[in-house]
Amino acid sequence: MENKKKKIGIMGGTFNPIHYGHLLVAEDARTYCNLDEIIFIPSGNSYMKDTSEIIDGKKRYEMVSLAIAGNTAFSISDMEIKRNGHTYTYETLEELNKIYPDTDFYFILGADNLFTIEKWKYADKIMQNCTLIVASRDEKDKQDLTQKANSLFKSFHATIEILPERKIDLSSTEIRKKIRENKPVIYMTPQSVISYINKNALYHS
Repeated sequence: MENKKKKIGIMGGTFNPIHYGHLLVAEDARTYCNLDEIIFIPSGNSYMKDTSEIIDGKKRYEMVSLAIAGNTAFSISDMEIKRNGHTYTYETLEELNKIYPDTDFYFILGADNLFTIEKWKYADKIMQNCTLIVASRDEKDKQDLTQKANSLFKSFHATIEILPERKIDLSSTEIRKKIRENKPVIYMTPQSVISYINKNALYHS
């Protein structure tokens, strides 16, 4: 009898800081695509983002660890924050394929990223090494995503799953802004993360 391949979801991101939107999307992906596990991978030195507001990778890693504690289907890897130089998704997927043989990988990303993924370094390798899971916000969003998914299938033979629409009006940018303005961020991110932010005086300036 042939062994069933393990299905692992990859939740990458800056997580600066992690919030409930990230956690909801990860759980939606896990249940919708019947994944065995979700690995959260805080980004290292991204070549696509302004790093001036991004705090130290170790602190972002620790906040993610606190946020996912208690969920046995969620785990975390520091492979990107340990990597020297810029970090690239295609390299992360190649490394994961070596660590976890006989595994199907599912890379979770937001709707906006699907429309720019062709500009990512070695986008073809990314789409060869995983299924893309995309979070949609509303019906119009889902229609646009379906058209884009069809286009990427024709160009790259990409396999793309689009999650049922869910409106999540949360962002790390908003959380950082509220903290700078001494406004509460309760119910936006887990209390364990809020306590860590306060203890380490993060994002206050």
